[in-house]
Amino acid sequence: MDRSVIGSFQGRGLAGRLVFAVPVLCVLLAACAGSNNVAVGPSVVQPAQSEYRVGPGDSLQIFVWGHPELSVVVPVRPDGMLSTPLVENIEAAGRTPSQLARDLEIMLAEYVRTPKVNVIVQTFIGTYGDQVRVVGQAARPQSIPYRANMTVLDVVIAVGGLAEFAAGNRAVLVREVDGKQTRTTVRLRDLLEDGDISANMAMRPGDVLIIPETKF
Repeated sequence: MDRSVIGSFQGRGLAGRLVFAVPVLCVLLAACAGSNNVAVGPSVVQPAQSEYRVGPGDSLQIFVWGHPELSVVVPVRPDGMLSTPLVENIEAAGRTPSQLARDLEIMLAEYVRTPKVNVIVQTFIGTYGDQVRVVGQAARPQSIPYRANMTVLDVVIAVGGLAEFAAGNRAVLVREVDGKQTRTTVRLRDLLEDGDISANMAMRPGDVLIIPETKF
């Protein structure tokens, strides 16, 4: 910078320094605003979680406010129906607890003035489409209710782990995607024995985990 300019700047005092600095600051801000190299943090998208749907075998607590005589604990029958006092048959399977409560309110309105119903699921089984099935060489092969954010590790723990002669690294996950069946190899042995988290797949409702037997 020219010495005359420096001397002039030094001689202006605080007010002169501010007059000199403000235009420079504006130029710097404009340059930053026009830059295309600004780092933007990744957008975190939370997975959508669907509400639980009632299935055959579930045990439901039906609570009718102000009417203890109508409040009961009932099972959902294998046909997906249930019965309560004043309601002989109502389809429960496939409905969320909130939907079922609203349906019961409509039916009870014939007998009770402005009924208010709550439905609480006490025993969870879920619809067949919301279950995860494990077949083959698991300690306890069975169908288990799907839970939000469930992984294959959660499923294997729920069925008691692998059986003695399970070929864990040849397990297959069968899943229906857009009406088509897909098959994916799952390395259960690596996951359980070596702690290989990369083998821990996310599960979906309706998945079938097949665990074959070791070939001798």
